[in-house]
Amino acid sequence: MRCLLAAGHEVRVLVRPQSDRRNLENFSVEVFEGDLRNHQSLKDAVRGCDNLFHVAADYRLWVPDPATMYEINVNGTRNLILAAHESGIQRIVYTSSVATLGLNIDGSPADEETPSDSARILGHYKRSKYQAEQLVKQLTDDHRLPLVIVNPSTPIGPGDVRPTPTGRIVLDTLMGRMPAYVNTGLNIAHVDDIAQGHLLAFLHGKPGERYILGGDNMTLLQILQIIDAISGTQKKRVNIPISVMLPMAWFMEKAATFTRTEPRATLDSIHMAKKLMFFSSAKAKRELGYQHRPAVEALEDAVKWFKMNNYYN
Repeated sequence: MRCLLAAGHEVRVLVRPQSDRRNLENFSVEVFEGDLRNHQSLKDAVRGCDNLFHVAADYRLWVPDPATMYEINVNGTRNLILAAHESGIQRIVYTSSVATLGLNIDGSPADEETPSDSARILGHYKRSKYQAEQLVKQLTDDHRLPLVIVNPSTPIGPGDVRPTPTGRIVLDTLMGRMPAYVNTGLNIAHVDDIAQGHLLAFLHGKPGERYILGGDNMTLLQILQIIDAISGTQKKRVNIPISVMLPMAWFMEKAATFTRTEPRATLDSIHMAKKLMFFSSAKAKRELGYQHRPAVEALEDAVKWFKMNNYYN
C-alpha cells in the first residue's frame, strides 16, 4: 500500500468488517468492506479499478477448522481473480508463497524451477497455497489473464499486528519462549522489500511467470542469536532433535483442540523443519530489479515495532 501511494497510485483496500485497521491509519486510501468468500462483494470492490494486487490469505500453521482456510485461500482466490477478469482489470499481481515450491535435498537454495511434489507438501496452509497457485495458473492460461505471481519467503518487519507465525518467532524469542531450537533454516526478508518487489512485479513482471521475493538464508539458531543481540540479551539454547519435538508437538496440537488457540509447535511444522527452507531471488533480481537489505535490518525493525506497540516490555 505504502509503495503504491509513494508511486502516485490511488489505492482502494478491501477489508473484512471486523479487520484490525491499524496499518491503514494516516493513509489516504479508499476502504471497501467485503469478504473473499462473498463473490458479489468482490465484484463491487474491483469495479472501477485498473489493477489488482491480491495479497490476502489465511496465514496460520494450525486451524481448528481447515475447511475455512481452503475456502479463503483457494475458493476466495478464484472468486477475486474471476471478479477482476469480469471487470476488465488490466494487470494482476497474485501473492503466492515459497511454500508452493520444492526444496533441494542438499540444502542449496531452491528457485522457481525447483520441482515440487504436491503429495509431500505438509500443512493446510502450504497445501491451500499450492492449490491456489495451481488454480491461478490455470485461470491465467484459460482466460489469458495479465497476471504475475510473486512468491515471498519469510517476511519480517514492522506492522505485524496479529502477529503472523513468522512474527511470533521474533516475539517469542524476545519474551524468552525459545529456550531450544531445531536444525532448520529460513529465508528472511524485510517486509518492505517484499512490498517493493510486488510493485516491481507489477511494472516489469511477465504474465504467467512467478518470482521469488526473498532475502538472506539463515539457520534458525542464527536468527535467534541475532534477535538476542538486538535485544541486548545472551541466552544459551538447547538443540532438540526432531524425533524429540514430534511427540511434544502432538501434545500441543491435542491441547489446542480444547483451548482453540494456535499451538506453539505442530506436527506439520516440525516435519517441515527437517529441511533447510533456503531460496534464491536471482530471477527477481535479474528480471525485476529486485533488491533486499540484510536480514538483520528486518529483525531490528521487527523488534523495534513490537516494542513501540507494547507487545512486550
